Amino acid sequence: MDHHKVVEQALVHIEDNLQQPLSLDSVADAFHMSKFYFHRLFSAMMGCSLSQYILKRRLNASLPLIHNKTMSLTNIAYELGFGTQASFTRAFKRQYGVPPKSLRAEQAVITPEPIPAVVQRPVKNVNGDIVTDFTQTELGTLRVSGIAFEVDLAGDYKARIRTHAQMLFNHMDDTADDPCYVIYSNCEPHSTRFKVLFGIPREVQIDLPYYFTVDVPQLFCAKFKYTGDILDIGDVLKTDYARFLKITRQETEDSHIELIQVFDDVQHLDAAYHIYAPIKKLPIDSEI
Repeated sequence: MDHHKVVEQALVHIEDNLQQPLSLDSVADAFHMSKFYFHRLFSAMMGCSLSQYILKRRLNASLPLIHNKTMSLTNIAYELGFGTQASFTRAFKRQYGVPPKSLRAEQAVITPEPIPAVVQRPVKNVNGDIVTDFTQTELGTLRVSGIAFEVDLAGDYKARIRTHAQMLFNHMDDTADDPCYVIYSNCEPHSTRFKVLFGIPREVQIDLPYYFTVDVPQLFCAKFKYTGDILDIGDVLKTDYARFLKITRQETEDSHIELIQVFDDVQHLDAAYHIYAPIKKLPIDSEI
């Protein structure tokens, strides 16, 4: 069974039927699956329950209807299955932080979002729950050289990371086939600012102040495999990591390194990659 394809098709089915009654039973039946298995699969792949997802997409679908001003808020609520305008308004405000009337009065601007992509990663069954596949492994010491900079997750960090990554590529031979390491470390506890090193395990000459060489100590890590842009899967990764910690009863390691993204070939950053997240090493008889 192609789990990703099933969930992708389910997202399209949901989008096409937002004005119809939707339930776990009806969606699972549409794909000839047990509702219990489909619930576990959907939650694992999307990082939220089916009901939470349907609610978000109905609120998303309400945005153009509010902008058009051809339907009353009450009719929009009935159209999308909220029952009453009050329940619609409460859900809308929880999701977007403002009531729908603010949008209609053009006091706020909210852009509808397309159907989200299903992040590609292997899954497995652990104690009756479907979770992202993981291993626990030692990541040996290594020296990485490349571009170092800071990003603020509360700002336009995606463009900043891509710009600095291009700086590294501009100083490399096109035939280079080194593995690529993207190392993220928190500037301060509970801060949205992160230090990022984008580099390879050999020396690359780059003009200061961007060039740095970092010695990464040996780390015991949870290891995950993904396909896709890490800048676009952040929320999914957080959910996967939280589920991993719960299932394995692990704890995060007290390390300045938050996670390391590893590509096999610096020339192919559109390929699958591994994420290493430092964790505390439990006694052997306690490990999954």
